[in-house]
Amino acid sequence: MNLEDEYKIHIQSRIDFSGWGRLAEYNWIEKQSWDIDFFAYSQMLDEHSREIANSINEFHNYISRLDSWSSRLNDMDCEQEKIDLVIEFVTPIATLAINMPYVIRSRFIYSIAHLCHQANKAKGGEWKDDISPNDEIIFQTADKYGSKWRKYTTLKCTLEKISNKKYAEQVVDFRNSYNHRYSPRIEFGLTNFVTRIVRDDGTVSYNYINTPPLKLADLIPSLKNQFFLLIDAFDKYKTLVREQILEIDNNNR
Repeated sequence: MNLEDEYKIHIQSRIDFSGWGRLAEYNWIEKQSWDIDFFAYSQMLDEHSREIANSINEFHNYISRLDSWSSRLNDMDCEQEKIDLVIEFVTPIATLAINMPYVIRSRFIYSIAHLCHQANKAKGGEWKDDISPNDEIIFQTADKYGSKWRKYTTLKCTLEKISNKKYAEQVVDFRNSYNHRYSPRIEFGLTNFVTRIVRDDGTVSYNYINTPPLKLADLIPSLKNQFFLLIDAFDKYKTLVREQILEIDNNNR
Protein backbone atom coordinates (compact mmCIF):
# COMPACT_ATOMS: atom_id res chain seq x y z
CA MET A 1 0.00 0.00 0.00
CA ASN A 2 1.39 3.42 -0.93
CA LEU A 3 1.63 6.42 1.39
CA GLU A 4 -1.32 8.17 -0.22
CA ASP A 5 -3.56 5.20 0.58
CA GLU A 6 -2.16 5.07 4.11
CA TYR A 7 -3.08 8.71 4.61
CA LYS A 8 -6.62 8.07 3.41
CA ILE A 9 -6.96 5.26 5.95
CA HIS A 10 -5.59 7.59 8.63
CA ILE A 11 -8.12 10.33 7.84
CA GLN A 12 -10.98 7.84 8.05
CA SER A 13 -9.82 6.14 11.23
CA ARG A 14 -8.69 9.11 13.29
CA ILE A 15 -12.31 10.18 13.75
CA ASP A 16 -12.57 7.28 16.21
CA PHE A 17 -9.85 8.89 18.35
CA SER A 18 -11.37 12.38 18.53
CA GLY A 19 -13.76 11.67 21.40
CA TRP A 20 -11.22 11.60 24.25
CA GLY A 21 -10.83 14.72 26.39
CA ARG A 22 -12.84 17.92 26.10
CA LEU A 23 -11.59 20.84 24.06
CA ALA A 24 -10.78 24.29 25.40
CA GLU A 25 -13.81 26.56 25.33
CA TYR A 26 -14.35 29.67 23.21
CA ASN A 27 -16.64 32.67 23.73
CA TRP A 28 -16.82 32.29 27.50
CA ILE A 29 -16.22 35.98 28.16
CA GLU A 30 -19.21 38.29 28.24
CA LYS A 31 -18.84 41.65 26.51
CA GLN A 32 -17.91 44.38 28.96
CA SER A 33 -18.43 48.15 28.97
CA TRP A 34 -15.43 49.65 30.72
CA ASP A 35 -13.72 53.01 30.59
CA ILE A 36 -10.54 53.60 28.59
CA ASP A 37 -8.29 52.53 31.48
CA PHE A 38 -9.21 48.91 30.83
CA PHE A 39 -9.29 48.96 27.03
CA ALA A 40 -5.88 47.27 26.76
CA TYR A 41 -7.01 44.60 29.22
CA SER A 42 -10.20 43.83 27.28
CA GLN A 43 -8.34 43.59 23.96
CA MET A 44 -5.60 41.39 25.41
CA LEU A 45 -8.15 39.15 27.10
CA ASP A 46 -10.06 38.64 23.87
CA GLU A 47 -6.94 37.70 21.91
CA HIS A 48 -5.09 35.74 24.61
CA SER A 49 -8.05 33.57 25.61
CA ARG A 50 -8.71 32.69 21.97
CA GLU A 51 -5.06 31.95 21.12
CA ILE A 52 -4.49 29.80 24.21
CA ALA A 53 -7.65 27.82 23.42
CA ASN A 54 -6.44 27.42 19.83
CA SER A 55 -3.08 26.10 21.06
CA ILE A 56 -4.63 23.59 23.46
CA ASN A 57 -7.06 22.32 20.84
CA GLU A 58 -4.25 22.10 18.29
CA PHE A 59 -2.33 19.96 20.78
CA HIS A 60 -5.39 17.71 21.14
CA ASN A 61 -5.47 17.31 17.36
CA TYR A 62 -1.80 16.29 17.25
CA ILE A 63 -2.29 13.67 19.95
CA SER A 64 -5.38 12.27 18.22
CA ARG A 65 -3.45 11.94 14.97
CA LEU A 66 -0.57 10.18 16.70
CA ASP A 67 -3.06 7.85 18.38
CA SER A 68 -4.49 6.97 15.00
CA TRP A 69 -1.08 6.41 13.42
CA SER A 70 -0.03 4.25 16.36
CA SER A 71 -3.04 2.01 15.81
CA ARG A 72 -2.24 1.78 12.12
CA LEU A 73 1.40 0.88 12.76
CA ASN A 74 0.32 -1.98 15.00
CA ASP A 75 -1.66 -3.46 12.09
CA MET A 76 1.25 -3.33 9.61
CA ASP A 77 3.66 -6.22 8.98
CA CYS A 78 6.20 -4.72 6.57
CA GLU A 79 9.00 -3.00 8.51
CA GLN A 80 10.04 -0.76 5.62
CA GLU A 81 6.48 0.47 5.14
CA LYS A 82 6.33 1.30 8.84
CA ILE A 83 9.57 3.29 8.58
CA ASP A 84 8.31 5.18 5.52
CA LEU A 85 5.05 6.02 7.29
CA VAL A 86 6.82 7.23 10.43
CA ILE A 87 9.20 9.45 8.44
CA GLU A 88 6.44 10.92 6.27
CA PHE A 89 3.60 11.39 8.77
CA VAL A 90 4.43 10.53 12.36
CA THR A 91 7.75 12.25 13.16
CA PRO A 92 6.68 15.80 12.11
CA ILE A 93 3.52 15.61 14.25
CA ALA A 94 5.31 13.99 17.19
CA THR A 95 8.02 16.67 17.15
CA LEU A 96 5.39 19.40 17.35
CA ALA A 97 3.33 17.58 19.97
CA ILE A 98 6.23 16.91 22.34
CA ASN A 99 7.18 20.60 22.31
CA MET A 100 3.62 21.91 22.71
CA PRO A 101 3.29 21.67 26.53
CA TYR A 102 6.25 24.04 26.98
CA VAL A 103 4.94 26.36 24.27
CA ILE A 104 1.44 26.57 25.75
CA ARG A 105 2.72 26.99 29.30
CA SER A 106 4.83 29.92 28.08
CA ARG A 107 1.77 31.45 26.43
CA PHE A 108 -0.17 31.10 29.68
CA ILE A 109 2.62 32.86 31.58
CA TYR A 110 2.79 35.65 29.01
CA SER A 111 -0.96 36.19 29.13
CA ILE A 112 -1.26 35.99 32.91
CA ALA A 113 1.55 38.50 33.42
CA HIS A 114 -0.05 41.04 31.08
CA LEU A 115 -3.63 40.55 32.29
CA CYS A 116 -2.69 40.76 35.96
CA HIS A 117 -0.55 43.82 35.27
CA GLN A 118 -3.46 45.59 33.57
CA ALA A 119 -6.11 44.38 36.04
CA ASN A 120 -4.06 45.66 38.98
CA LYS A 121 -5.33 49.13 38.04
CA ALA A 122 -8.63 48.08 39.60
CA LYS A 123 -6.96 47.40 42.95
CA GLY A 124 -6.54 51.08 43.70
CA GLY A 125 -3.41 52.98 44.65
CA GLU A 126 -0.67 54.05 42.28
CA TRP A 127 -0.34 51.92 39.13
CA LYS A 128 2.86 51.97 37.13
CA ASP A 129 3.29 50.60 33.62
CA ASP A 130 6.51 48.79 34.42
CA ILE A 131 6.03 45.28 33.05
CA SER A 132 9.05 43.68 31.37
CA PRO A 133 9.43 43.68 27.56
CA ASN A 134 7.55 40.78 25.94
CA ASP A 135 10.64 38.69 25.27
CA GLU A 136 11.71 38.96 28.93
CA ILE A 137 8.44 37.83 30.52
CA ILE A 138 9.03 34.73 32.66
CA PHE A 139 7.25 32.89 35.49
CA GLN A 140 8.55 35.40 38.05
CA THR A 141 6.90 38.20 36.06
CA ALA A 142 3.54 36.48 36.39
CA ASP A 143 4.25 35.94 40.10
CA LYS A 144 4.93 39.63 40.59
CA TYR A 145 1.68 40.88 39.04
CA GLY A 146 -0.45 37.90 40.00
CA SER A 147 0.30 38.18 43.71
CA LYS A 148 -2.73 40.45 44.28
CA TRP A 149 -5.19 37.87 42.94
CA ARG A 150 -6.49 34.98 45.08
CA LYS A 151 -7.03 32.66 42.12
CA TYR A 152 -3.51 33.04 40.78
CA THR A 153 -1.88 30.58 43.21
CA THR A 154 -3.98 27.57 42.20
CA LEU A 155 -3.35 28.34 38.53
CA LYS A 156 0.38 28.60 39.17
CA CYS A 157 0.40 25.20 40.91
CA THR A 158 -1.09 23.55 37.82
CA LEU A 159 1.25 25.37 35.42
CA GLU A 160 4.24 24.10 37.40
CA LYS A 161 3.21 20.53 36.53
CA ILE A 162 3.24 21.27 32.79
CA SER A 163 6.46 20.59 30.89
CA ASN A 164 8.15 19.93 34.23
CA LYS A 165 11.12 17.70 35.12
CA LYS A 166 8.94 14.58 35.25
CA TYR A 167 7.63 15.18 31.72
CA ALA A 168 11.15 15.94 30.47
CA GLU A 169 12.31 12.57 31.83
CA GLN A 170 9.38 10.79 30.18
CA VAL A 171 10.30 12.22 26.76
CA VAL A 172 14.09 11.94 27.36
CA ASP A 173 14.60 15.71 27.49
CA PHE A 174 13.39 15.90 23.90
CA ARG A 175 12.81 19.66 23.74
CA ASN A 176 16.29 20.65 24.86
CA SER A 177 18.07 17.99 22.86
CA TYR A 178 15.99 18.75 19.74
CA ASN A 179 16.86 22.45 19.87
CA HIS A 180 20.46 22.17 21.00
CA ARG A 181 21.80 18.68 20.26
CA TYR A 182 20.23 15.52 18.77
CA SER A 183 16.87 14.41 20.10
CA PRO A 184 15.65 10.81 20.29
CA ARG A 185 14.09 9.43 17.12
CA ILE A 186 10.44 8.46 16.94
CA GLU A 187 9.71 4.69 16.73
CA PHE A 188 12.88 3.82 14.78
CA GLY A 189 16.56 4.77 14.99
CA LEU A 190 19.24 5.53 17.56
CA THR A 191 21.00 8.78 18.49
CA ASN A 192 23.78 10.07 20.76
CA PHE A 193 26.29 7.32 20.15
CA VAL A 194 28.97 9.27 22.02
CA THR A 195 28.24 11.50 25.00
CA ARG A 196 30.91 13.54 26.80
CA ILE A 197 30.41 13.60 30.58
CA VAL A 198 32.06 16.08 32.96
CA ARG A 199 31.87 15.00 36.61
CA ASP A 200 31.64 17.27 39.65
CA ASP A 201 35.36 16.87 40.30
CA GLY A 202 36.19 18.00 36.77
CA THR A 203 37.16 14.62 35.37
CA VAL A 204 35.92 13.75 31.90
CA SER A 205 34.64 10.48 30.50
CA TYR A 206 32.78 9.34 27.40
CA ASN A 207 29.57 7.32 27.33
CA TYR A 208 29.11 5.02 24.32
CA ILE A 209 25.55 3.93 25.14
CA ASN A 210 23.13 5.30 22.54
CA THR A 211 19.63 6.74 23.05
CA PRO A 212 16.78 4.48 21.86
CA PRO A 213 13.77 5.93 20.02
CA LEU A 214 10.62 7.19 21.68
CA LYS A 215 7.79 4.73 21.12
CA LEU A 216 4.29 6.05 20.48
CA ALA A 217 2.89 3.54 22.98
CA ASP A 218 4.93 5.27 25.71
CA LEU A 219 4.72 8.79 24.34
CA ILE A 220 0.97 9.16 23.86
CA PRO A 221 0.00 8.62 27.55
CA SER A 222 2.52 11.29 28.58
CA LEU A 223 1.13 13.71 26.00
CA LYS A 224 -2.44 13.05 27.10
CA ASN A 225 -1.52 13.69 30.72
CA GLN A 226 -0.02 17.04 29.68
CA PHE A 227 -3.19 17.84 27.74
CA PHE A 228 -5.41 17.22 30.75
CA LEU A 229 -3.16 19.46 32.85
CA LEU A 230 -3.48 22.17 30.21
CA ILE A 231 -7.26 21.90 30.26
CA ASP A 232 -7.15 22.17 34.06
CA ALA A 233 -4.93 25.23 33.75
CA PHE A 234 -7.34 26.76 31.24
CA ASP A 235 -10.25 26.27 33.66
CA LYS A 236 -8.25 28.01 36.42
CA TYR A 237 -7.20 30.74 33.98
CA LYS A 238 -10.90 31.43 33.38
CA THR A 239 -11.49 31.57 37.14
CA LEU A 240 -8.67 34.10 37.54
CA VAL A 241 -10.06 36.20 34.71
CA ARG A 242 -13.54 36.18 36.24
CA GLU A 243 -12.08 37.37 39.54
CA GLN A 244 -10.42 40.23 37.67
CA ILE A 245 -13.57 41.09 35.71
CA LEU A 246 -15.55 41.34 38.93
CA GLU A 247 -12.96 43.70 40.38
CA ILE A 248 -12.91 45.82 37.25
CA ASP A 249 -16.72 45.95 37.18
CA ASN A 250 -16.73 47.23 40.76
CA ASN A 251 -14.13 49.82 39.78
CA ASN A 252 -16.34 51.04 36.91
CA ARG A 253 -19.51 51.57 38.98
